[in-house]
Amino acid sequence: MSVNEKIRLIREAKDLTQEQMAEKLGVSQSAYGDIERGDNDPKLSKLQKIADIFEMQLSELVDLSEKGTLNINFNKQGKNNIYMTSSLTEKEMALKDKELAMQAREIENLREIIALLKRELTQ
Repeated sequence: MSVNEKIRLIREAKDLTQEQMAEKLGVSQSAYGDIERGDNDPKLSKLQKIADIFEMQLSELVDLSEKGTLNINFNKQGKNNIYMTSSLTEKEMALKDKELAMQAREIENLREIIALLKRELTQ
């Protein structure tokens, strides 16, 4: 994934507009749009400012390795955690699958509890 693609995805995940990013960077919206489209290769200092706005390390933003994966975790507080990881091993993938299955069961249990509580309230 190219740096400009990462910048766009992270900006969207953080619910920022191009206009807001441009303002924070002190550039026009058009100039910022050029960065996201890859029409302009920003200087390292500009990339550092972008990384600072995203609350991440510059090295995470510019990691162009083939194995690098961009992860965006959305949480209830509206703050999205964004980080780079390398490809997962089979063992790590199996653990993640187990974790996801446990979370799915927990969600189902919580839905059942909510349904029971709603029934109690209507009685």
